Amino acid sequence: MKELVEVIAKALVDHPDEVVVTEKTEGRNLTVELHVAASDMGKVIGKQGRIAKAIRSVVKAASSKENKIVDVEIM
Repeated sequence: MKELVEVIAKALVDHPDEVVVTEKTEGRNLTVELHVAASDMGKVIGKQGRIAKAIRSVVKAASSKENKIVDVEIM
C-alpha cells in the first residue's frame, strides 16, 4: 500500500522529492501516513476533499484483496 500511495502522491504534487509515506500495522489494521510539502497540501486534498477521497477509495479497493483495513492519513 505504501508504494501505491507514494506513486499517486508524487504524480499530484510540484515537489515529489518531499513526499514521505510511512506505514503502521496493528493486527489487520494498517495506517498509511502521507507527508507532503505545505505548498502541495491543497493539491493532495483537492476541492472539498475530492482527491483525498479518491486516494482513499483506490487504496481501499487494493487492500480488499489482502483482507486488511487500511486508513490513509494526510499529514
